[in-house]
Order: sequence, then structure tokens, then C-alpha cells
Amino acid sequence: MIRKLSLACVWLLAVLCYVVPYRVLNQVNAWYGSFLFWTFAGVLVILCNLLATRDWGRDE
Repeated sequence: MIRKLSLACVWLLAVLCYVVPYRVLNQVNAWYGSFLFWTFAGVLVILCNLLATRDWGRDE
């Protein structure tokens, strides 16, 4: 269950990585506005991937 939820979060974050910088932050003239968002989104994707794959390789 947590695996499906974390993978769904990865897809949601991937969509947000396109929507937020080009729609929400389009009035910000500095490059670091979207860079900061992409940095936090990248860390969240890594955490979601860790949750999704933490049980791989274990015998059930």
C-alpha cells in the first residue's frame, strides 16, 4: 500500500515540476525561484523512491 502511494506521489511531483514553475512562478524574474522549488521537489522524489523501494530484495 505504501509503495503505491509513494509512487503516486512521485507522479504528482513530476506533474507539479512542470506546472508550478511555468504557471505559478512565471512572474518571478529570478532563476532561483523555480530552482528552489525543483530542489525541494527533487528531495521529495528521492524520499518517495526510498519508501517505494525499501522492501526490494527481502525474502517474504
